[in-house]
Formats: sequence, C-alpha cells, structure tokens
Amino acid sequence: MERFLASLYLLRTLLHALAQCTVLASEFHLGGDYLLGGLFDIHHATGPVYGDRPGFIECSSQSFILSSYRRFQLMRFTVEEINNSSNLLPNVSLGYEIFDHCSDTQNFPGVLKLLSVDGSVRPWTDTELWTQGNLSKVIAVVGTYTSTETRTAAPLFMMNLIPMVSYGAASSVFSRKQGFPSFLRTVHPNKDIIEVIVHIVQHFKWRWVAFLNIDDDYGNDGRDLFMKMIKDTKICLAYTKGLNFNTNYSTIFKPIQAQKIRIIIVFAAEWTAEALIESAIRLNITDKVWIAGDAWSLNKKLPKKEGIKNVGTVLGVSESRETIPGFNDFIYSSKSQTHCENAEQNMFCNQVCNCSSLTADDILTADPSFSFPVYSAVYAIAHALHNALQCGAGRCNENITVYPHMVLAELKKSNFTLLNRSIEFDENGDPMHGSYSIVFWNHSGDAQEVGSYHFRPSSKFLIDDSKIQWYTKQGVPTSLCSQECSTGQAKRQDGIHKCCFDCEICPNGTYVNITEDNNCIPCKETEWSEEGSTSCSLRVVEYVSFTDSGAILIMVGAWVLVGLTLAVSVLFAINYNTPVVRSAGGPMCFLILGCLSLSSLSVFFHFDKPTISFCILQLLPFLLFYTVCIACFVVRSFQIVYIFKVAAEFPKLHSWLMKYHGQWLVITVAFVTQVLLLAIGYSYAPPRPYNDTLSYPDKTILGCDINLKALSGSVVLFLLLCSLCFIFSYMGKDLPKNYNEAKAITFCLLLLLLTWVIFATIYILYRGKYISTLKALAVLSSLYSFLLFYFLPKCYIIIFQSFKNTQQYFQGLIQNYTKTIGQELPSVSATRNRRTDASRPSRYYQ
Repeated sequence: MERFLASLYLLRTLLHALAQCTVLASEFHLGGDYLLGGLFDIHHATGPVYGDRPGFIECSSQSFILSSYRRFQLMRFTVEEINNSSNLLPNVSLGYEIFDHCSDTQNFPGVLKLLSVDGSVRPWTDTELWTQGNLSKVIAVVGTYTSTETRTAAPLFMMNLIPMVSYGAASSVFSRKQGFPSFLRTVHPNKDIIEVIVHIVQHFKWRWVAFLNIDDDYGNDGRDLFMKMIKDTKICLAYTKGLNFNTNYSTIFKPIQAQKIRIIIVFAAEWTAEALIESAIRLNITDKVWIAGDAWSLNKKLPKKEGIKNVGTVLGVSESRETIPGFNDFIYSSKSQTHCENAEQNMFCNQVCNCSSLTADDILTADPSFSFPVYSAVYAIAHALHNALQCGAGRCNENITVYPHMVLAELKKSNFTLLNRSIEFDENGDPMHGSYSIVFWNHSGDAQEVGSYHFRPSSKFLIDDSKIQWYTKQGVPTSLCSQECSTGQAKRQDGIHKCCFDCEICPNGTYVNITEDNNCIPCKETEWSEEGSTSCSLRVVEYVSFTDSGAILIMVGAWVLVGLTLAVSVLFAINYNTPVVRSAGGPMCFLILGCLSLSSLSVFFHFDKPTISFCILQLLPFLLFYTVCIACFVVRSFQIVYIFKVAAEFPKLHSWLMKYHGQWLVITVAFVTQVLLLAIGYSYAPPRPYNDTLSYPDKTILGCDINLKALSGSVVLFLLLCSLCFIFSYMGKDLPKNYNEAKAITFCLLLLLLTWVIFATIYILYRGKYISTLKALAVLSSLYSFLLFYFLPKCYIIIFQSFKNTQQYFQGLIQNYTKTIGQELPSVSATRNRRTDASRPSRYYQ
C-alpha cells in the first residue's frame, strides 16, 4: 500500500515524462489486432534509494540481465509463432507493447502507458466506459518477473480486470484472489519450490541448515514457507538472513562457520546469489552444500567462476527445461537484423536496448530459466482470446468485441497441451500441473539433472545420488548440531533448537521410540524393558493356580483339617459326659471345632487368578470365625483361672456367670462386634485384585490389595482377644501339669504368634507369586495349632488312656493340687478356706 501511494505521488511527473516517450525500438513494439503487454526486467536496479520521499533508481547498462533479455526475445518469438499459425487465432494478429521493467519507480511510465486511454489513466466504474470504448489498448499483460515488482504493478491492472499472467512472481500473496482477482501465473508458487527443497534436505538427512534469502517479497515469503514446512520435521533452521545491496557477507559467514552449518539454502534472485557466491569464494568459505532456488540454479556465470569448486557442492531446483522448437532460428534471424539504435536514442523509458554487441549464441546460451513459463503465458492468453472470439473453421468472429474481463474468464478455464505439457490453472490462478528438476553443478560447469519432483495429481520425488560428486569425496556430507544418539538413548534438548541435544540412556521400564527418539517412554503396566531398550516386552503374568503342587498340598491339608475336626466332634459327642470333654469346654468344643472348619474356607481363595470375591474371601472367613475360636478360648482360660484362683475371693461371681450364661454372652458380643467391624471395613475399602509390577522388572504378580487401615478395627479386636486369652492362660500355668488346658492354650497362642511373625518376616523379604501360598499356609498353621495341641491330646486320652477319663482320676488330681497349695499357704485359716473350696473345681469338671 505504501508503495502504491508513493507511486501515485509521482503520477504527474511520470505522465509528463510519458508524453515525451514516443519513439520505440522495433523489438519492443509490434502492431496487431489485439495487443499484449510485456514487462521484462532486462536491467535491474543497481542500488537502493534512501530518502524521505520517492525517487528514481538508475537502470544502467552495467546491470544488464542476459537471461531476462532471452525471455524478452522468447515473448517476441511466441507472438510471431502464433501469428504464423493457421489453427490458433486464424485471421487475427497479435501485437505487443513490451517495457523494460527494471524497477518500480523507474518504469511506472511503461505500466501506465499500457493502462492509458488517449493519454490518460482511469479505472472503469460502470458499463458506460465499456460501451464508449474507453478501454486500455491491451487485452492482457505478460509479466512481471519478480514478486516485488508484481506487487507494485499488479494493482493497477487489477482495477480494470486486465489479465496479468506472470512468468516469475512466485510469492504466496498472489494466490489470494481478493487482492489479485485478474492475476494468474505459469510459474509454480514458492510453496512448491520450498516443498522440493525440503524433500532434498530430508532425503539426505540434513538437520542443521541455514536459509539465506533476498530481502524482498519473494525471499521473505520463501523463508516463511520453509519455516512452516519444517515445523513438524527433524530439520532445524540454525541461521537465517535477508540479503540486499548493502549486505556485509563476512558477517553472515562468521555465525555459519561458528555453528558448523554445512547446508546453505539460497533463495534469492540471480544477481544476489552471484554476489553471495563470489563473496564465499573471496572469503575462502569451503566445505558447504549450497541449495539453489529456481531463480539461479541454472546460472551460466557462476559454475565457470574460478574457485567455485572450493566452496563445496551446489545442488539446485529448476523448472524442467524444455526445448522450444524454432526459437534458435528466430534468434539467429533476429540478430541478423539491426534493431538497436545509437546512444542518442536512449530515453527515460528505457525502451532502447544497447545490445549491439550481443550475438545469437550469447542469447541462446544464457540461463534458460523461466523460458517455458513465458512461452506458455503467451499461449494461454492466445488460447483465451481464441475462445473469446469463438474462433473455429479457420476464422474468428469479427463481430465480437473482446474486453479484458472476457479474456480473463477464458484464461481461468484454460486446458490445453503445449509441448506435451498440460496448461491448466487452479482456482487461485496457479498452474495445476508441472514438475521441477533437481540439478547438480558438475565439475564441467554444467547444471546436470540428477532428479525430479512431479506435482499434481500426485507428488513423486526421485533423485539419483550416484550422479552427485560430493566435495567430501566420501559420500553424502552430514550437517548436525549434535551427533545422533546410540540405540536406546533418548535426546534431551540443549537450547532452543530441537537438533541440539544430549543423549541419555533410557532406564529399566522405559524405551525410546526409533522414529521419535526425544523421550524415554514408560512401558505399559503389562510390559517391561531393560535399560536402553527400543521397545517393551510383555510381562510374564504369575499367580498360583489350583494345579500348583504347593496349592494342592495346602488344600489337601485344609480338607484333612475339616476331616479331623469332624472326627473329633464325633468322638467328643460320643464321650460328651466324660470329664475330659467337660474339662475341654463341653458344648463350647463343638463351636470351636465348627469355627475351625469354617475358617479353613479362607485357604481355598488364595489360589487361582484373583477376583474381587476371591480377595474378600481370603481373610473374611478366617477373621470372622477364628475370632469366635479365640473368644471361646478367652472364656475357657478365664473360667479355669477363676475356678482355681479367684472363686474363693469372689464366690458370687461364678454363680452370676452361670445363671446368666456369661461365657456365651462374651462370645456373642465378640462375634457381633467383629461382624460389624468387617462390614464397615469392607464397605470403606474392599480388597481388590492388584498387579504387582514393582517387585520384578519382567513379571506381573497377581495378588490382592488389602487395605489394612480399613481392617484395623477387626485386627485390633482380634489382637485384643488374643492378648486376654494369653494373659488368662498364662495365669493358669501352675495348675495340675498332668492335664492343664491353660498350658495348652498358652502354647497354641505362642505357635499362632510365631506363625505370623515368620510370615511377616518372609513377606518383607520376599515378593513373588508364592506369597499367597505362604499366607494360606499361615492360615492353615493357625488352625492346626489349636486342633493339634488342644484337642488331639484329649482325643488321645479318650482313646488310649481311658483310665484318666474318670471322675476318680480328676478328683485325685484336684486334691493333690489343693494339698500342695494348702501347704504353701502360711495361714491355717487360709488352708481351711482353700480346702473348703476344693469341691468347686471338682464340680466344674463334672
């Protein structure tokens, strides 16, 4: 917008100069029924303008561009070829008005002249202008070459919807039809060129690159597109810089050398690239790979430059080169004629070319870049005009008045073949088809084709590495900020660039993805890995099944326990009224034996794959029914101690306990309390299956996660009963030793304590699948301790020592015990009291 306003500021001066510009050299003008405009930068500006207001830039003879002059001649040839065709635009001749557009401000007169109507410039606003014939004399314009020039000139043509077909403006901004409705181009936009460059960099696995671009619309757009395209790749842009007339190249190469960047992408016009490469030669910059954009990849001057081999290897992207039939003959014929005048004829409009020294070979050997885009641009306009005039059967309809917007409409529908290449535009005015060549500057100074990239309808990238002679002479050079990590190592970024990193080996339980080696990725819960792994392996799932030998033995032991308790119960039932059964607890024995059998149910739920129900039943029967057993032994041990040691001091207490069945009341309270505590605990945090992945790196141990905090109330009650039982039983340790239930209970409790201490120790030291087996064994051992050491001795007496299972035998034991106690008492009255109460134990055993 600023450029446009600045240019309008000069409008009055430019129009005045335009009135003086009347004589044109024949190469720049050709009459015809319909005129095409042409804008070619045969010269380029020699330097920038600095000041507080617009000014002119000199386009001198020293800034002559031979390749652009070649393109200029190509437009002339194409128009002549079309005029000589009998199929395209029959009986209609094309003319042209071509201007040397070397800079925006210097060559505005040429642009305005193309737009002028009777010496004035004005946009049309209604149909009246069309009907009165107040139109620009050109139906379309070919050009311009650079994006900066196009951004300045294009809005003037857009006002009247005059088609502008560019052969070189590649900036992405021209694809926006809101700002450039009548703009089309036969050159691929920057995004396609950058796409090829990115493919080249990725193909050779280069990661650390520099991007140097001309500091204008074309170069800055290319840089932005490159940064966008490499965002999700492994490529890092280590350095970027815009180049202009005043660039100090030594300050550019210093950071490139310091950062050890070996790949330099140069996205600039050929005159800028020439200055850069010449500076690299002068500054002795070596061992680089230069990737040239399509603007200078086919440069004819640089490959022949002395010292070019020292800078490294030059690769490039270029338009596919097409041989245009008849062009050579046209140049030889044209140069045999004299079009150039003497120096006095040079004018402000720069429409006289001082080219008398050029030969046909000079033109034909110039950089052929963008030749086919010029050729196809003229043909596209000609085909559009052909369709607008409804040409056919050897003639065109002379009654049709063709306006630029009609040509634009037909241009957008272009679909024809030219030199075996399809010419068609997409909705943005960009070419739909085409390909790029990948070239290598060989030692002979030629741009040798080593690959290609085909665009739509499907992308196809090909490159022959064997044709490239690298400066290393040892294969493809590398360009990395950091050396690649070894297998199994992850990258830890060092600084702002993802290409700069330190390597760290991945620990156990993690792995590094080969394609995404940035982090150590944790394995899944069901997987494991060793240190430095690139993948995870499935963990071995372990649990004790029902078929395990240890499980079978323990379950057999549980069934044996059930069988023994049943046998003992039968034996006690048969001998229910005998002193041994009565002294063992009488009816309480059957409750204890039944609870022992029910407690053994817990054993069977320690095996097989854990489930919620299995985890609950692992401890529930044991805690519940074993609590009843312990409560029975608390009552039993209390009764023994009370009868033998306390009854004399508290004679009424025994009567009260017997009257209100105090022993059963205690057992019931203990049972109900445990039921409530277990219900609360399991409601708060019920046991659940648990996968132990911490104990072993390669195994998953299936077990149950039991929340001890939730069961703390039940455990405390159980421990409290055990403590009371131990206290009461220990108090009766000095009772008759030939038959002493208190001693048996004490011994059983000690075995119970020892069993669980051993299990707790093993549980701390060992983590494996057999921990459930050991827990089941501890449960079974707890049950057997009372069965073996409390009940079986009594069964032995009943079966094998029946003489001890008599009233007389028990009376004798008690009398002996009371005599002994009486002798130990110092007081006679105390002895009398003891003997008086001697009948109480005997009645209890009865």
